[in-house]
Amino acid sequence: MFRYLIKNALVVSEMDEAVCDLLVEDETIAALGTDIQAPADCEVINATGKILVPGGVDVHTHLNLDVGIAVASDDFYTGTAAAAFGGTTTIVDHPGFGPAGCSLGHQIEYYHTLARNKALIDYGFHGVIQHVNDEVLDDMATLAAAGVSSFKIYLTYDYRIDDGDALRVLERAAEQDLLIAVHPENHGMIQTLRARFAAQKKHTPHYHPLSRPVECEAEAINRIILCARTAGEAPVYIVHLSNGLGLEYIRAARQRGQKRIYAETCPQYLLLDERLYDRDGNEGLKYIMCPPLRTSADNAALWQGLCEDVDTVATDHCPFFFATQKMMGADDFMRCPSGAPGIEERMPLLFSEGVMKNRITLRRFVELCCTNPAKLAGIYPQKGVLRVGSDADLAIIDPAPQSVLRQCALHSHVDYTAYEGFMLQGRIEYVFSRGEIIIQNNTLHACPGRGRFLVRGRCTL
Repeated sequence: MFRYLIKNALVVSEMDEAVCDLLVEDETIAALGTDIQAPADCEVINATGKILVPGGVDVHTHLNLDVGIAVASDDFYTGTAAAAFGGTTTIVDHPGFGPAGCSLGHQIEYYHTLARNKALIDYGFHGVIQHVNDEVLDDMATLAAAGVSSFKIYLTYDYRIDDGDALRVLERAAEQDLLIAVHPENHGMIQTLRARFAAQKKHTPHYHPLSRPVECEAEAINRIILCARTAGEAPVYIVHLSNGLGLEYIRAARQRGQKRIYAETCPQYLLLDERLYDRDGNEGLKYIMCPPLRTSADNAALWQGLCEDVDTVATDHCPFFFATQKMMGADDFMRCPSGAPGIEERMPLLFSEGVMKNRITLRRFVELCCTNPAKLAGIYPQKGVLRVGSDADLAIIDPAPQSVLRQCALHSHVDYTAYEGFMLQGRIEYVFSRGEIIIQNNTLHACPGRGRFLVRGRCTL
């Protein structure tokens, strides 16, 4: 049995914060209050001056992702280890596409084999819908009964879903109360612009954001929102929101009274901008991701949106080695695999750049990184909250230390971080997963395979 008493921490939930004690017994939070007496055989952790938050929940990762030309460099061991070092104790992974015509359950079964005996922290999966027929629609309920209660559709790429099939998916989601995550980009616009740049021999990373402009993403956001409204206000989750125009469409729909629209952004869209595509020496390839980085004005709009309109901060973690995999695009950015690392950096960056720079409050930090993602994933109040009876998934943050973020100090299986050189204020000192200390003072204390598959319920956000 794990038994720890954390004393005198500033305990922060999405609703409250107070200096108090928290008792961990076995896998759960056993008590929360002041002057809790240590039971026998209990280790006491003095957290005076420290901040205690729920373990982070990242609902958008891509481990082992096969994009056809390359496979993401993090598997379920290295990726979940990096997540743990960054204070994240739960992920919900987006599987890649399976073979043409495969069943909806195919990739879920395959990803179970990838995660089993490797994951260090608890995990779930989103289903991926790459074609639509009656069997696929019926299988949504079958998978939901097995704990996969959300499904992703793409409005671009080879397995994109057209508007008619998107409506059918959303109608079934409305009937079954299932969440549909959407990668929103206008495929026709992208194809026309990419073909134009290719014909003009414009191959440098500079043209990546120009080939996928803000309007391309925002139009698709508005289109899927209206499609969800037509389907009876189906629950729809806009992933990796990168710009202010798309945020305006989300706000407008909510102001019209449409319910069950949720929005996610990522640290890269808060902290990085499109000028990075013009770095020398092919460095711009590090930032090839979809949607692309936008302008500093978009960064500012999203920071403002974090105060109310954006529901979660996830990572879209999808790492590829710069020296080999990313450099496939050295002569043509279109040959570069799309994605970037960030699973470890998410919570430290948002704490440092958000809380410590007074852009968001501590409670909002917990909402965005822990509680709202848990509600969205259907694992609240089991996860993402500090409450008696909930899983003892915790992170203790020391707000005092300063450090420079360097790839060499991180744990993802990749050779760069997109945030090299950022000054961090604060350090994650302890991480608990179901009562077990898995990170202590930047040392891993956990074995592969201890992470459990989460049977998720419906979204409660």
